[in-house]
Amino acid sequence: MTKILILGASGQIARHVVDMLAERNSAELTLFLRDAKKLGRKVPANTRVIEGDVHDAAKLKEAMGGQDVVYANLAGDVDTQAAAIIAAMNVTGVRKLIFCTTLGIYDEVPGKFGEWNNREIGEYFPPYRKAADLIEASGLDYAVLRPAWLTDADEVDYETTERNEPFKGTEVARKSVAALVVELAAVPGALGNRNIGVNKPDTDGDKPAFI
Repeated sequence: MTKILILGASGQIARHVVDMLAERNSAELTLFLRDAKKLGRKVPANTRVIEGDVHDAAKLKEAMGGQDVVYANLAGDVDTQAAAIIAAMNVTGVRKLIFCTTLGIYDEVPGKFGEWNNREIGEYFPPYRKAADLIEASGLDYAVLRPAWLTDADEVDYETTERNEPFKGTEVARKSVAALVVELAAVPGALGNRNIGVNKPDTDGDKPAFI
């Protein structure tokens, strides 16, 4: 039984992750979020819910004890949240971390789309880049995800790029990112310290088609 802690469990990608893992008898979930009412759903049988803030060290360590994998689906001051997560993982001995950031933090998005992306969300890059840097330096076994612009398409269709490769495509479904999270969470061995761009194939362009 793989025990998975989901931080920011009311997030849109996290909801898909919960749905996918709820179907697996091999997973036991802990959903960690500030307000349980925001889940807006019946909690699956293999799940417990803890209300708390990632910045609350005691509550975070309580939730993290005995977990096999931590998946962080957060927003806002993600750099300080990443630092808090790393500290709690070091105290509790949990080693595997899957952490969602955003595309563009390494200036890895080429061409006109990269220029457009920088104009649209570049001001948000610094905390995400710092969070990724902290995780890479943490000594944990991690997978940092950098999704393309997100859609609500009901599909699982994605490809990936690595840390030192140019980003591909312009968009990807939240459900696709969730499928990758579930795949990584189920890996029996190490995550391998990967930093992964995620996009839908054949979505190259100057900006996402839905904009």
